Formats: sequence, C-alpha cells, structure tokens
Amino acid sequence: MRTQVAIIGAGPAGLLLGQLLHQAGIDNVIVERQTAEHVLGRIRAGVLEQVTMDLLARAGVDARARAEGLPHEGIELLFQGGRHRIDLHGLTGGKQVTVYGQTEVTRDLMQARAAAGLRTVYLASEVSLHEFDGTQPRVRFRAEDGRTQEIACDFIAGCDGFHGVSRASVPTAAMQLHEKVYPFGWLGVLADVRPVSDELIYANTERGFALCSMRSATRSRYYLQVPSDEKVANWSEAAFWDELRTRLDPEARERLETGPALEMSIAPLRSFVAEPMRFGRLLLAGDAAHIVPPTGAKGLNLAAADVGYLARAMQAFYGERSEAALDRYSDLCLRRVWKAERFSWWFTSLMHRFPDTGSFGQKIQEAELDYLVHSQAASTALAENYVGLPLEDF
Repeated sequence: MRTQVAIIGAGPAGLLLGQLLHQAGIDNVIVERQTAEHVLGRIRAGVLEQVTMDLLARAGVDARARAEGLPHEGIELLFQGGRHRIDLHGLTGGKQVTVYGQTEVTRDLMQARAAAGLRTVYLASEVSLHEFDGTQPRVRFRAEDGRTQEIACDFIAGCDGFHGVSRASVPTAAMQLHEKVYPFGWLGVLADVRPVSDELIYANTERGFALCSMRSATRSRYYLQVPSDEKVANWSEAAFWDELRTRLDPEARERLETGPALEMSIAPLRSFVAEPMRFGRLLLAGDAAHIVPPTGAKGLNLAAADVGYLARAMQAFYGERSEAALDRYSDLCLRRVWKAERFSWWFTSLMHRFPDTGSFGQKIQEAELDYLVHSQAASTALAENYVGLPLEDF
C-alpha cells in the first residue's frame, strides 16, 4: 500500500488531519487499533474554541456543530457560596466557545471520511513505525484478517494518544519529557437531565472542586474532585448527587436535576509535554505529544491546533516542495502548547483543594478569585486564554 501521509489513530485529531489533507488534495490512510464503535464510545470534553470551529469549517464538517452546538459567551466562578460571571464575549472583543461533544465531532469526521471514500484501517494490531528518520518511512501492522500489511509513505502523523505507538517509537535520547501528576482526579457523571445553568460553573469549595457542564440542552456532565486513589465502585449515584449539592450555591442546588447515570468514571489529572514534536518524517500531534488537565478545556483544542499547523505545513511541502513550514512545526506547536499548559496548570491550581495546603491555601485561593472577578485586567487574561489563543503564521 502507498500513500502520502500515514496517520496513526482515528480519534478526532487523526480524523481532522485526514479531512484537512483530503481538502488539500493530499492522499492519506488512517490506521487505528480499535473499532470505530470503540472510538465513538469514548466520553470526552465538549468545549470548542473558535480556532477549532474554524478548522472544522476548513475541513467541511462544521454544519452540525453550528446547528446543534451551544454558543457560550461566559462562564461562572463559584467561591465562598456565590457565583461570579466572566464575560468571555465582552472581554475578548466578541469571541466565544461552543459546547459540542467530542463524540459528535468524531462522528461528523467519520461520516465525512466515509462519504469521501477515504481509507481507514480499523482493528490494526502490532502497529510498528519504521525508517522515519529517512525519506521513505513505513508503517507495518497486522490487519483484522491476520495478515501483515505495510504502508509506504512520505510522512507519518502520530495522532494515537498518550499510550500510542508513535511517541513510543522515538528513541528515548531524542526526546525530553516534562510531567506533573496531580494528587486528585475528577469523578464524572453523564446524565440526561437539564443543565443546572446555561453556562459552565467552576466551583472552588472547602470540600473540593466541582464543575457543572453540559453536552446539550437536555444532557449534563458533572464532575467532582476526588483523591487520586479513589475508585468508582466506592460511589453510588445517590452519593454523587448528594456530594455535588454540597458544593453548589443555594440557587444551583434548587435547580439541580438528578437522574440515572449514562456513564460514571474517574479521570486522573496530569500535565505532560514531549518535545520536540518532529522526528524526521514522524510528526506527533495531540495527546501523543501533550496532555493538559481538563480544567481549562484545552485537550481537544490543542490537538486541533496541532493538526491545523501540520496540515498547512504538509500543504506547503507538496505545493512548494519546501520543508520550511515542516521545520517550524514543532516550535510553533510548542509555543502554543506551553501557554495552554500554563493556563491549565494555573486554573487547576486555583480551583482545586490540595491536600497539603490547609486553610491557608484555601484562603489564598479565595483571595485570588476575589481579585480575579473584580479586576478587569485579570478577568481579561482569563477570558483570552479560555476562548483560545490564535494560531500563528508560519
């Protein structure tokens, strides 16, 4: 098999890259170790920056997101029993975010790829990457029928996540890793109940962090901060709802609707960056290269920005026969990645209860939050980072 770009991973990053390359006339094949149904079954974030919406438009897959997504012009910060609104729209010159589930983004991209007749290989096992330090890289895998197959290509795009084969294929000495693991996780519940508020509520309380989010006008996503060693089995649905109530203000408690959980899970929190993001003809994108805590809703958006840069660099390579844009890919991505890492770390540190800071740490957080909501400069900095920083030019 021969293609121009072999993409490892059929999550939203790989699928978006494939669609952007297709729109530019660049042939690509996606290799995925799971089934399409498994990929669609992953419950992930759903807050899209304008940059991400623009990239979906470039890929020709933004129609449903614009029709069904929920535009949000603000967020609410809850602390000391009261809520304070951050006017994202007003503080950023008219920018906003769109609430639209990652599952739906993935579904739209899968349908567009199928409609275009582009090839995706699912259930590919024993995937291995070869000779990406030269000019003729290859991807080898065992297909669903048990036969070994090989893809010859010009480039390999590693979009296969934190545990994928792409980053693992890079020699350890060629890469520098940076990581911070947080001493807590998020216990999340997805339920078909109306959201408690029209906008997301980020809560800092003496009992720990809580987030009230949504996927639609009738489907809500709620989170509670729990210790990093907590188990889902220790929580009943009733216990979750009871604890969530204790972390909300009186109005939100009154409006909270409860119902059966469609999904309950615990997500660990970590910050992680691997640099550089290019190794010859292998280029990493998304979770394969970096992880952020979900507090700032940056994971999917960073992945989209990566593949936006990568698609433009590939287009320049095939259109101009120049690797200049590819040479800048890693640096441009990492500039944006580290700014998002900083914001996500800061917002996580501000909103969560840390086990070793005691009452002093709680009071410092409350003082900073009080300053944040009463200072236009501080509120603007939060808003600018939350709606997403613009993509730089090559």
